[in-house]
Amino acid sequence: MALMIIAMLFVGVTMVASLHLRPLLIDLHRPLGIAILLLVVLRLYNRLRHRPPPLPADLPAWQVLAAKASHWMLYALMLAMPLIGWAMLSAGGYPIVLGGGLHLPPIVPHTPALYAALRNAHSLLAYVLFATVLMHVGAALFHLWVRRDGVFQAMARGKD
Repeated sequence: MALMIIAMLFVGVTMVASLHLRPLLIDLHRPLGIAILLLVVLRLYNRLRHRPPPLPADLPAWQVLAAKASHWMLYALMLAMPLIGWAMLSAGGYPIVLGGGLHLPPIVPHTPALYAALRNAHSLLAYVLFATVLMHVGAALFHLWVRRDGVFQAMARGKD
């Protein structure tokens, strides 16, 4: 799932920057966003049902707080990004077509001003998500190379 999200961020940047690749990337971006939304809902459900492994007992309190806050920030952003994207397209009057010709219904009314606001929010939150992912990777590498406390191994197995 992490690779999907990182790929999605790069697809989004390339989609905006390249007129030549834009149509192809839009056709990839929309269904991938919906797939991420569904996977995040499942992952969040699993996270709420099963506690994550405990953090090391000697971890400073500020790092425990940062770890918990960053996890919930990632979940919030992973939910918000596709929902805002869907709402943005709905407000712009653009269809969301998935494989097999399946059309998703609009979730907000067609409103140009709302489209503009949601487009700005989607772009801004993409930067916030990218920064949060980079901090998460940095923290993982800190646990691997500096603390050597097994947290990275748990994350790599998907048990964070």
